[in-house]
Amino acid sequence: MVSPPHEKLSRREREIMDTLFALGDRASAEEIRGRLSDPPTSSAVRAMLARLEAKGYVRHREERLRYVYTPTKSRASAQRNALTKLVRVFFGGSPRETLTALLKQESWTDEELDALRSEIERVRKERTKP
Repeated sequence: MVSPPHEKLSRREREIMDTLFALGDRASAEEIRGRLSDPPTSSAVRAMLARLEAKGYVRHREERLRYVYTPTKSRASAQRNALTKLVRVFFGGSPRETLTALLKQESWTDEELDALRSEIERVRKERTKP
């Protein structure tokens, strides 16, 4: 899958992309509009979706009498990009500081902490495989 060009998205375009991912990676313009803060008009949402499509971030498919939009990047790819940006911007590029902040700020159950420990061990084992 070809990645979209690295153009900056406006605040509203980013909100539309976030909403599209939150809606399960497929939604109509009206479904997206219904989830936006201070929703613009339907035609404004459709215009922004057309702009996102021109930039390569979404594509549409016609289903009955409406367009259904899907992102061109996978959710996993979008998560990696967002996480990379978060770590760089707020934690000086340090994954350790990011994780430490999460560990200190969240309320973790013993089960969640055990699952994190297991994941750390899995990563250690994967790292040492030839």
